[in-house]
Amino acid sequence: MRKISLFFIGAITGALIAAVAAQPQVFSNARAASTDTYRQLTLFGDIFEHVRAQYVEKVEDSKLIEAAISGMLSSLDPHSQFLDAKNFKDMQTQTRGEFGGLGIEVTMEDGLVKVMSPIDNTPASRGGVQPADLITHLDGEPVKGLSLEQAVERMRGPVNTPIVLRIQRKGAEKPIEIKLVREIISIRNVRFKIEEDVGYIRLTSFQGERTIKQLEEAIAEIKLKIPEAKLKGYILDLRNNGGGLLDQAIAVSDTFLDRGEIVSTRGRAEASQRYNARSGDLTNGKPLIVLINGGSASASEIVAGALQDHKRATLLGSRSFGKGSVQTVMPIGGFGALKLTTARYYTPSGRSIQAKGIQPDIELVQDLPDELKGKVETRGEASLKGHIKANDGEEQTGSPAYIPPDPKDDKQLNMALELLRGTQKNSAFPPNPKAIPN
Repeated sequence: MRKISLFFIGAITGALIAAVAAQPQVFSNARAASTDTYRQLTLFGDIFEHVRAQYVEKVEDSKLIEAAISGMLSSLDPHSQFLDAKNFKDMQTQTRGEFGGLGIEVTMEDGLVKVMSPIDNTPASRGGVQPADLITHLDGEPVKGLSLEQAVERMRGPVNTPIVLRIQRKGAEKPIEIKLVREIISIRNVRFKIEEDVGYIRLTSFQGERTIKQLEEAIAEIKLKIPEAKLKGYILDLRNNGGGLLDQAIAVSDTFLDRGEIVSTRGRAEASQRYNARSGDLTNGKPLIVLINGGSASASEIVAGALQDHKRATLLGSRSFGKGSVQTVMPIGGFGALKLTTARYYTPSGRSIQAKGIQPDIELVQDLPDELKGKVETRGEASLKGHIKANDGEEQTGSPAYIPPDPKDDKQLNMALELLRGTQKNSAFPPNPKAIPN
């Protein structure tokens, strides 16, 4: 193994030195740097050999190498990482927005899986799973001791395979067992409701490729149910939306814009790219309020920044998370993939929100109930260890990522409704359109 390791290291380093030697007048400093790199790689090979030969317990070579790769990437920033074959496959599943499963939105409570809601027309909803059910066993195996991710992984599986859930239900004298058969579940990132004369749209993620299609369907339904003359406007709720795919963020922004730049990306190794809106605002220029908070990150901030810079929407809530970097996923043979931070993104006016976030036009922080005071953390990219620094050095933490479960207590939502209906006034609403460089 030592010969193979050193041969591999030597081949890479030899190629670097050969490339430098080809143009000595330009790369004399680079040659010295490459020689130093060769020494460091040789050091890595030596340490690898000592560990695999002398560590107190036998360690698999693949585990050591993956740990070394993970350590290298984690030293860069919090978002660069190596995805092994399984994690890469899981990521692709999330990107497609489909998987074999039961159709349950869940959380963890006292070590058990708590059902938040069954998704309509899925095995869970048809089988009688109800909100607030506590899942205690999966196929006879207790849930206690599993993480939420592990429990979700067990509920997912090949289509047409069965699973038995044992459930504790409030008011039931004894546990209930429900047998379900897994089906293809399509992730729904967009939900909407009619607030009398206002269309409310909530985007929970930009993870699936169907996000834009679901948004277009929501807008069409709102238009169908609220007459044009009665429709006061729209609320786009991006609170606690941690982001997802760049192309979906661009498409969502384009839905509300008629022209102009949406976002640009600038990296060291890649050419700068600029993404522009196409003609056609699906909401016909109706007033728009976007809700953000400390849980609004990445793709959410792209949308919020674009709509704010173009004065197309008023942003209401609290400062966003501040993740202004772009990750590129590069498949690595049959081993998995490298997820690497390759660029920063910038809003149309040239703002980088990295480690700063987006400040809303109208700042309004939710009131925390007494039992949560001191327990809800202030979130933000600037608080993450090893984060990429802000360009100008002026960093800001985000804000609490809290949404009251009862809409009556949701100050941000209620203020948005009042602004759209004209029962409350604010100088930031409606925004005054201004020219943005195109």
